[in-house]
Amino acid sequence: MFRTSRILLTLTLALTTFPLLSHAQDSRTSGAVFVMTNNATQNGVIAYDRYADGSLSKQGVFASGGRGSGGLTDPLTSQGSLLLTDDHSFLLAANAGSGDISVFRVSGANLALVGVTPCGGSEPVAVAQHGHLVYVANAGGTSNVTGFRLSGYGQLAPIAHSTTFLTTASAGPGSVAFSPDGKILLVTEKSTGNIDAFPVNADGTLGTLVTNPSAGPGLFGVLFAPNGTAIATETGPAGATDASAVSSYAVSASGTLTVISASVPTLANATCWHVVTPNGKWLYTTNPGSGTLSGFSVSASGALAAIDGTVLATLPTGSTDLDLAISSDGKYLYTIDSGTGSVSVLSVNSDGTLTVQTGVSGLPVEAGFNGIAAY
Repeated sequence: MFRTSRILLTLTLALTTFPLLSHAQDSRTSGAVFVMTNNATQNGVIAYDRYADGSLSKQGVFASGGRGSGGLTDPLTSQGSLLLTDDHSFLLAANAGSGDISVFRVSGANLALVGVTPCGGSEPVAVAQHGHLVYVANAGGTSNVTGFRLSGYGQLAPIAHSTTFLTTASAGPGSVAFSPDGKILLVTEKSTGNIDAFPVNADGTLGTLVTNPSAGPGLFGVLFAPNGTAIATETGPAGATDASAVSSYAVSASGTLTVISASVPTLANATCWHVVTPNGKWLYTTNPGSGTLSGFSVSASGALAAIDGTVLATLPTGSTDLDLAISSDGKYLYTIDSGTGSVSVLSVNSDGTLTVQTGVSGLPVEAGFNGIAAY
């Protein structure tokens, strides 16, 4: 009996420590970068080892068990279609073509598919996570957001009565984001220019929708800085040149947004994707219409100010830099360059400026890739 108990205890300890062991990686690497193929036949994730100097080495391609939308350049028109959980344990991928969400367990740059779960609507394009709570923005059919519980083993379980419709059937959700305390969920509507705010109830369902107009035209994505400031990107007026911008907002407990910095110019075209450094000091945007990246400082009050002339990096002609991600140490940025079939690497300097490094190439050009995540 004593021996049996010792065996059971040993097995229990082994299972308990498995999540920690799953993060063991090559001593030369510092993390990983993941890019979603969005392939219409079989969606998948390309995984790269990330080294201490920011450089990348391809590890492999992992099938998601679902289908992407296919397409050429930016077919999902969204931010957050590939999401790494806060603790880096799981990677969530939106399969827009098959209407489901894949969950992978992360072990360095290796992925193991845990399961595939229906999205609660059609054409999922963005995912947000806070603790065990996950919400998915569905762009197809009647636009909605749907909630799930994420278990410690990576299973997604739908939350009853969590599906909530946006302001119109064809709202065109572009992103979804939780506030740092998990009490507010924001969703951008590209077709209406509204930022929808939902209080998050204790049971994981959503409260009454609060509709907030964007500070400027061409609303695309929204995220939260660590201090709770909401920051949105705007492509600008149709047909205008170098008219894209970013705006910041204070968010009340009820979901009302108050503008802090209104439409600060990025001095570029088609600004869509953005990221804030883990320390909350710097904001960066990709500008695919210009092939550049712009940068801003974020103050404690949420005010935005241009860094060193705003445009901090220019990529090779035709790059069409789409989605971007930042390493968990805040030292490196990575962009999907659809036009050149590459992933750019940029180092973040102490003053917030950027330095372009050698990236990786060899990806199909204009192949519909969407979604990037890093740690």
